[in-house]
Amino acid sequence: MAKAAILESVGGLTIGEVELADPGPHEVLIDTKACGLCHSDLHFIEGAYPHPLPAIPGHEAAGVVRAVGSEVKTVKPGDHVVSCLSAFCGHCEFCVTGRMALCLGADTRRAPDAPPRIMRADGSAPVGQMLNLSAFCEQMLIHEHACVAIDKAMPLDRAAVIGCAVTTGAGTIFNACKVVPGETVAVVGCGGVGLAAINAAKIAGAGKVIAIDPIAEKRDLAQVLGATHAVDAMTDDAVDQIMKISGGGVHHAIEAVGRQASADLAVKILRRGGTATILGMMPLDCKVGLGALDLLGGKKLQGAIMGMNHFPVDLPRLVDFYMRGLLDLDTIIAERIPLEKINEGFEKMKGGHSARSVVVFD
Repeated sequence: MAKAAILESVGGLTIGEVELADPGPHEVLIDTKACGLCHSDLHFIEGAYPHPLPAIPGHEAAGVVRAVGSEVKTVKPGDHVVSCLSAFCGHCEFCVTGRMALCLGADTRRAPDAPPRIMRADGSAPVGQMLNLSAFCEQMLIHEHACVAIDKAMPLDRAAVIGCAVTTGAGTIFNACKVVPGETVAVVGCGGVGLAAINAAKIAGAGKVIAIDPIAEKRDLAQVLGATHAVDAMTDDAVDQIMKISGGGVHHAIEAVGRQASADLAVKILRRGGTATILGMMPLDCKVGLGALDLLGGKKLQGAIMGMNHFPVDLPRLVDFYMRGLLDLDTIIAERIPLEKINEGFEKMKGGHSARSVVVFD
């Protein structure tokens, strides 16, 4: 039996017990030790993004391997691991061209007639597995390509936030944007993902790092993590301020909120030849574009799902950055809470005044 936060219907999570199956040939059973609360989970909880219910959300997790399937070769019992929602197959077009985050995981999905992997504790009905992980649970049963082993000296509460927020934010700087030392980076939105991008921009040697957020506490956090300048996104002259700071526009504008206005702002503050990268999960009817003069000026617009990560390689490197004192995960984590307080954690997220909340399991 395992305790889990179950999304029974749109609106909130209910604490209940579930039973996980034994690991299949390529599956790994993990004792979950910590899981971050991500805004992406909130989109599913509030119904902005549809998903069959009931299901267990949660996808930003770390834990210890309890058991592995007969064909698993990448991890073993006792390994400390971080999970990743972008499980990869290893031989599709995207994988073999180095774009593993775009892989649809065809070989990691279970057959439609496969028995359920998570059941109600009484065995009465299956419970859906969200994003192939369902980490708001004391245990996870996932494909071996959805986790990677890490240094056991790494604290697992900090390791958890690398699984999504840091992989996405830092990965965007290193992989999608390939920031060159001296370039100017602006980050719109200073939640977990945005703060990770700011910290990574500092590590990459960006000349100026501009944090853009309407909340003063988050702008302060951003400056602790490496922002050289901070701008209130709600001021009437926000664009003018950024243009003045950057000397005519930024090389990279990263949208880390998931709102139309913030995506439009990211495009507005680009210099000629600059790139806007959209990370946030915007409402499904939103569109972002470049005008004719933007295109003539060589400006570019891109998405970067999960920071276009190479998870098995990137994750251990990010752990190493933390262990060497380069990556600041302690500032990103605002609080540690038990599973029973998960709904309170999401209410704090809606308020927008703090960074990451992390559920820690005994």
